[in-house]
Amino acid sequence: MRRSDRYRFYIILLGLVVLQFAVTIRLWGRPVGPDFLLLGLLMYSIRAQPGRGASAGFLVGLLRDALTPASFGAGALAHTLVAYLAAWGKAVFFAGTWLRNLVVAIASGKLKGTLLGWELLVWSPLQSATTAVAGMLVLWLFGRHLSIRLGEA
Repeated sequence: MRRSDRYRFYIILLGLVVLQFAVTIRLWGRPVGPDFLLLGLLMYSIRAQPGRGASAGFLVGLLRDALTPASFGAGALAHTLVAYLAAWGKAVFFAGTWLRNLVVAIASGKLKGTLLGWELLVWSPLQSATTAVAGMLVLWLFGRHLSIRLGEA
């Protein structure tokens, strides 16, 4: 890996953060829009060692939990778990997004009964699909600059 590739990777991650707060909220809204923040976390976790990926997941989860104080801690747990699995090459974009939504829904305790069913069977798969499509598009456009281990993921 060249020295300049490291900076390109972080510029791409910064672009994903900007897309999360500039595009997703305005165009799609919460239920079905791609989660660019989780996408960046998964790309970082696939590239990094498991401990660093889990630490980044914990920080991203805390940032997300700061926006939803009613279920504080659920996002940190979910993001840490998904980032740790991604670092071992066990979670991909679709599965990682769905697993994160499952852990947040169960750990927060806000969704029960039919609302939990709708979240896990309708809204989460839709968001997972849009996140996976966005992830594949990012890999197609910037894959050579990301230097992630695609063979292991």
